[in-house]
Amino acid sequence: MPVEAKVERKTAFATGFRDTIDTLMATIQALYLSDEIPWVIGYSGGKDSTATLQLVWHAVAALPKEQRQKPVHVISTDTLVENPIVAMWVEHTLHKIRDASDEQEMPIQAHRLTPDPTDSFWVNLIGKGYPAPRPKFRWCTSRLKINPSNRFINDLVRQNGEAILVLGTRKAESVCRSANMARYERTSTRELLSTHGDLDRSWVFTPIGDWSNDDVWQYLMQVKNPWGYRNKDLLGMYQGATEDGECPLVVDTSTPSCGDSRFGCYVCTMVEQDKSMEAMIRNDHEKEWMTPLMEFRNHYLDIKVDRQHRDFRKMNGSLMVHNGRLVHGPYKQYYRETLLRELLEAQQRVRDAAYRGEAPEIVKDFNSITLEELDEIRRVWVVEKHEVEDRLPGIYRDVTGEEYPGRAFNQSSTFGSEEMRLLTEVCREQGDEEGLHFELVRELLHIEDRHRTMARRAGLYKALDKALERSAFESEAEAEQFALRRQEAVNAARDMIKEIHPNCFDTLIEEG
Repeated sequence: MPVEAKVERKTAFATGFRDTIDTLMATIQALYLSDEIPWVIGYSGGKDSTATLQLVWHAVAALPKEQRQKPVHVISTDTLVENPIVAMWVEHTLHKIRDASDEQEMPIQAHRLTPDPTDSFWVNLIGKGYPAPRPKFRWCTSRLKINPSNRFINDLVRQNGEAILVLGTRKAESVCRSANMARYERTSTRELLSTHGDLDRSWVFTPIGDWSNDDVWQYLMQVKNPWGYRNKDLLGMYQGATEDGECPLVVDTSTPSCGDSRFGCYVCTMVEQDKSMEAMIRNDHEKEWMTPLMEFRNHYLDIKVDRQHRDFRKMNGSLMVHNGRLVHGPYKQYYRETLLRELLEAQQRVRDAAYRGEAPEIVKDFNSITLEELDEIRRVWVVEKHEVEDRLPGIYRDVTGEEYPGRAFNQSSTFGSEEMRLLTEVCREQGDEEGLHFELVRELLHIEDRHRTMARRAGLYKALDKALERSAFESEAEAEQFALRRQEAVNAARDMIKEIHPNCFDTLIEEG
């Protein structure tokens, strides 16, 4: 058989590794000294952001102390549902960065950013009932990652007028990424910097934009980490996250690279499975403690079969039809309670593994959900969803064996769990199989109870009308028939108008 010729991979180090790095360091130094605009480095703990931060650190450290005055902010956004191994790695790294920056008298400041409790994954999923993210309803990215970082950057811009974002994005990551980077470079008015598509008065600098995966690893393996971490440990983490457990440094196309390993949220439902977490568990028995989290994600966040657990109405109570059937909305109460219970169970199993010596000591205090999130979920359930039974403290107590430690809840109500149990029985006796009558009466009672002590009962009738309108159907089947008839009537009216005025809708679109 003919021997296949090896094709050398493209590298950014064609002129020599040391010369390339020295030239890039000089470029970074010149840009750093060219103005007073503060820098913001996006740091995820992965290879690209590590290489970027390391380059900037070495470049700035090589300057005389009196020239190291402009602040460099390192921001890391923790979505609170990150792969736990990576999350602990990043948190520990941020501590190391702070300590090393102080010791070396560097202008580098590390910040851990998190989403507001009202924006968190669990508050939206378990509290509000948003179905797990999917291609046509990807509600997570902006809330968990973009908003916290943009808020930090916008605050910095307000204080300083501008900001320069130093990012580890690379053109080799994808065709789409390469096209976007090239487009913003063309619209820039400053050398080395590109414009930011969404953030006003913010520039983007991508020092490793032309590097390949292997260039990144070559740099990390040959240049010492300046804040005291071993880059070989980072390589080991990537290695553990690959399916076959291998992560070689490559020199030609015959050798695969580990650079495509992806770390992210373990609850992500935009992919079939979290291959990196599964590989970590499979390749290293010391990481088997994450199994309960993986099992929770795979069993309870399966978007292919979750329709049965969702309300036939949208979040605002409206009906939507697609392909002849209702588009289901948020998770029902029983499933949201199930999700919370099972998430706390997974958390407890992880902690128990640590107490048995089967997981690191630090995992004894592992939290799959924060107390602030639990408090907000409780508020949403009782105040916004009128679930006056207030079941969250009981669920917490059942799973953990401890009393709920959250903040005192001031929502006083005439009705509690026992009253709701009796109401449920009465409604079932009247044929309320789907619980729709119970939900309506409970909501009406809660609305009236909340307005009872007000001096002015403004908004009472509007709230009552909204509740009645939302619950105007005896069953889901009746609601679907109504929605289909309404859609047929709308389509018929549209067809009639088009017959009389063929270009009517085109004109309206143009005028709009």
